[in-house]
Amino acid sequence: MSEYTPKERLIRVMNGEKVDRMPAVCVTQTGTVDQMEAVNTFWPEANYDAAQLAALAEAGHTVVGFEAIRVPFDITAEAEFFGCEIKDGTKVQQPSVIKHVVNSLDDLKPFEGYDVTDSSKRTSVVLESIKILADKYGEELPIIGSMIGPFSLAQHITGDSWFMDIMTKEEYGLEIMEFTTEFSIKYALAQVDNGASVFSIIDPTASYSLIGADFYAKFVVPFHQKLIDALHERGVPAVLHICGDTTEGLALMETCGVDAISIDQNVNAATAVSKVEKTLIVGNLDPVNCLWNTDVANVKAESERVLKELDGKGLLAPGCGIVSQTPTENLQAMIEAAKNWTY
Repeated sequence: MSEYTPKERLIRVMNGEKVDRMPAVCVTQTGTVDQMEAVNTFWPEANYDAAQLAALAEAGHTVVGFEAIRVPFDITAEAEFFGCEIKDGTKVQQPSVIKHVVNSLDDLKPFEGYDVTDSSKRTSVVLESIKILADKYGEELPIIGSMIGPFSLAQHITGDSWFMDIMTKEEYGLEIMEFTTEFSIKYALAQVDNGASVFSIIDPTASYSLIGADFYAKFVVPFHQKLIDALHERGVPAVLHICGDTTEGLALMETCGVDAISIDQNVNAATAVSKVEKTLIVGNLDPVNCLWNTDVANVKAESERVLKELDGKGLLAPGCGIVSQTPTENLQAMIEAAKNWTY
């Protein structure tokens, strides 16, 4: 019998404590068509109903075998909260933001006094789904809450001008970041109140390679630090995922105090481990060219390669969100490889 529950094991690992073996988890999107068909619950409907959202998230554990349950599946509920127009997803595709709402600081005024628990908003659906899952599994399994990070939320609400804005309108950019970070903290802590015991911050456009070290240090690090400090005050460890080749930015990313950094397939895992002092590295099997488009034998081989590169200083996981058509058996091959790694 194991000495640890899955919840204890993951939290101990993220806190830098010793455990018996590697947890088998995914900190990015977990939904697949196989799971949808197994529990008769499908996108896009599951994104808008708490019971369905919980049921499909649960399938990541009951059908696939992950030792954690993560919600939600997309990163648009936050922009939708502020009135951005959303293109609805399909059975195989997640929703996306197609219209933005903020062109000046005056456009923030109508949002004063907002409530992340507002029952008319999709954020409340996510919160309710976490409570459903925590009531059922919270003692045994880690419930991983998640949301888009404050920098990418800023880009969602302002549009593609955001990248030029931070370079030419510093005061405006910093005010927007204060606004989105305040929201992020309120929403994250509401998820914790409902039972999230680990937190995943998905900030895809907060890319060191995209905006450079100086802008990352000014517009990302201090705001990530505020969010992570708020989570740590509640005893909740956090993982940060940023897409692309983050290799040269990892040391700077670590300064926000995050417990783990999720890297994608463009980063060499061994190099990532060497770039950080104590932060856990999570990743980084290619979601497309390994987990989706190959077979079990290749997933096993790639898993062993990444495990060797991590050298006990990280968690084996997908390098980004799982592709919805990914076969269950491929995910299970990754899971078994993780579970067989002993410290």
